[in-house]
Amino acid sequence: MREPDERGLILPGGKVDPEAVRRAFEQIASRTRDEDAGEDEAHNVRVTFELQRDLKARLDRYLTSRITFMSRNQLQRLIESGAVEVNGREAKASTRLRENDEVTVSLPPPADKSIRPEQIPIDILFEDEHIIVLNKRPDIIVHPARSELRGTMINALSWHFRHASPTGGELSSVGEQFARPGVVHRLDRDTSGCIVFAKTDEAHWKIGRQFEHRSVDKRYLAVVQGRVEPSTQVIDKPLGPHPSREKGYREKYVVRHDDLGKPSVTICRVRERYRDHDRPVGAQDFSLVELELKTGRTHQIRVHLSTEGWPIVGDTMYTGRKLTLAGGREIDRQMLHAALLAFEHPATGEPLAFTAPVPDDMRALIAALRAGQAEPVDTPGVVPFKRLDIEP
Repeated sequence: MREPDERGLILPGGKVDPEAVRRAFEQIASRTRDEDAGEDEAHNVRVTFELQRDLKARLDRYLTSRITFMSRNQLQRLIESGAVEVNGREAKASTRLRENDEVTVSLPPPADKSIRPEQIPIDILFEDEHIIVLNKRPDIIVHPARSELRGTMINALSWHFRHASPTGGELSSVGEQFARPGVVHRLDRDTSGCIVFAKTDEAHWKIGRQFEHRSVDKRYLAVVQGRVEPSTQVIDKPLGPHPSREKGYREKYVVRHDDLGKPSVTICRVRERYRDHDRPVGAQDFSLVELELKTGRTHQIRVHLSTEGWPIVGDTMYTGRKLTLAGGREIDRQMLHAALLAFEHPATGEPLAFTAPVPDDMRALIAALRAGQAEPVDTPGVVPFKRLDIEP
């Protein structure tokens, strides 16, 4: 392995130094501001590795051991975007590396680890010195990402612990290197509902172990297009990143039966079915379903339901349609809500169960659909309506 340039981006042992990469990006940004940089000015940071022996390892696995501030999924996306070359040619994640191969990577900037406190309203369901459970509103991301470093739930929690928390504390240090301290699990930007954060490292690992062992009860509600039948079914399809890296596809996930597909299991139970007589035949059926996750893959519910032919209302990424209710109210986000979260308290072992009220837009949609032809379904295993605050 050799030093790629004067920046000293590679640490002894061959791992990329994220702080050196961050400084390099800061220097580029400073030069761009201070000079009359042309359009051809390089705005990336490159590192090069030379293999001294025949590894016979996949490219993505090798880079995971060298670029530790990026996950394997992130590196696979980087490779698929054409930012990684082997011997001067764009490579695939599955490329096998041999002796004397030269691997060149155009690196993105590492996530900013500094968390800026921001006074953003949060809906607290529970808090003690170990954990905090929130009812996440739609249209807020959980933690800072490369393009969005402000306005996240982590920023809000940082302010809360300093100024408003009755028990004080801070988020756990687990995940700090990725700018997501305390984040045990995540919800998509437009998904609402229950989410737990850890305030100590011990709590983080103990709850994380419960997620890993699938002992956490996670129930979601979704309003989907179409008549879901049968009333109970198990969707067991492996998921992985979309094979296309073109704009509009690179953040999507699909069913994959290759080595990039990860086991993904969702139990779908029907709670109500609806028929809207004001809509043309073939477009009038909707269903309210409850989803129980047995795994927690990115976009799992959204992809599984869409693949089965029941896209979530408003989820335009996965073929769902926007709807306009009487009075002009538009449903323009996926109608997916993390309604229940149950696990053991990481310190006491006490069983905890939290339910989050259904948000106003989803409640309005359910009410509008019930005004048509509604068919309640007595499906075994669903959570009682009263606990989810959507009693008919």
